[in-house]
Amino acid sequence: MICKLCPRMCGAVRDGGAPCHSAGEMRIARAALHFWEEPPISGKNGSGTVFFTGCPLGCRYCQNYSISRSRTPGRAVTPQELSDIFFGLIDGGAHNINLVTASQFIPGVREALMMRKLPVPVVYNSSGYERKESLQSLEGLVDIYLPDFKYAQTELGEDLSNAPDYPGTAVSAIHEMVRQAGPPEYDGDGMMIKGVLIRHLILPGHTKNSIAALELIAREFPGIPVSLMAQYTPWGEAKEGIENYPELSRTVTRRELLKVQDALFELGLDGFVQSRKAMGAEYIPEFQ
Repeated sequence: MICKLCPRMCGAVRDGGAPCHSAGEMRIARAALHFWEEPPISGKNGSGTVFFTGCPLGCRYCQNYSISRSRTPGRAVTPQELSDIFFGLIDGGAHNINLVTASQFIPGVREALMMRKLPVPVVYNSSGYERKESLQSLEGLVDIYLPDFKYAQTELGEDLSNAPDYPGTAVSAIHEMVRQAGPPEYDGDGMMIKGVLIRHLILPGHTKNSIAALELIAREFPGIPVSLMAQYTPWGEAKEGIENYPELSRTVTRRELLKVQDALFELGLDGFVQSRKAMGAEYIPEFQ
């Protein structure tokens, strides 16, 4: 497979040497009910979450580092097997099917979604670093887009994710998501059934980046809510310390959270603010 699915457009032969660390086969590392998403995603029964291995962005502090930087965890699945997994999660009570970091496997995911129409919403849970043309191939198959917007500062994107083009690329991708799904829609129980919800993870020592990201979101995506996350836990390379970024070896302080939270309110953005209690290794899923 000569791959051009993500913004890196690497053209790699998918043998595991691609920047996303993925081979041609579709692999998953976990499929289970997940209760730690935003309230209108997890609800009381949980979100039917499928974690895919590999990742086109590859952040140096990734909480899913053990599966995002290697193609070996988990197991290979065919589109038919993936479809069966979806329906197994639905039988278990899942409010939705939540595809986590699936962009490197979009053709197989698309095939699985087209096999049998799901009776629950499909959530595309993404780093925000997506190619517009790849997202277009999912139109009509994804109900809810849950992208990150990580960096407004290009230097952070370059140093921490080798993606200096992150801000512009993510803005373009999220515009496509909004075109497809629009602002959030909810059912009678308050569960999200359609739309876009943008996440932003506060990085310790980088409140300026967070505030700039919120300002950009308010300007580019009026009416789209934001989930402000304080769950940062030093992981991946950050666990050992990243040169020039020693602050990433700690968690977010209360003062940092309040500073960014105040900016969210001042900008008039709707959404969610995560408690600092959500940080820690116990909130990182166990992968197979």
